[in-house]
Amino acid sequence: MNTFPYQQNITINMGAGTESHFDGKLSQQIGYALLGAFVTLITFGICYPWAVCMQYRWKIKHTVINGHRLAFDGKATQLFGKWILWLLLSIVTIGIYLFWVGIALEKWKVKHTHFAN
Repeated sequence: MNTFPYQQNITINMGAGTESHFDGKLSQQIGYALLGAFVTLITFGICYPWAVCMQYRWKIKHTVINGHRLAFDGKATQLFGKWILWLLLSIVTIGIYLFWVGIALEKWKVKHTHFAN
């Protein structure tokens, strides 16, 4: 029985051998977030794509869907060119393009996410 009513197990059982779950730890998430923020800060945002890839890779590495572990093959160097383009478009459009950057980043991450098995 859970001690806290809002605490719940993040496991979905969809039949025999098809379990979905996330097995990452809070301490790992905090460590990766702090490292990503630190590197981004000391490089004045230049290494932000590296931080995004590092944190997302950790998240995907600890995700299992229907019994299959996920993997992320995106590279910071691939994202860097897109990041520069998105930044320039945001400057040219006086920030309006920023509304589309989140969606573009999510599309890029999903494009590089696949089943590891």
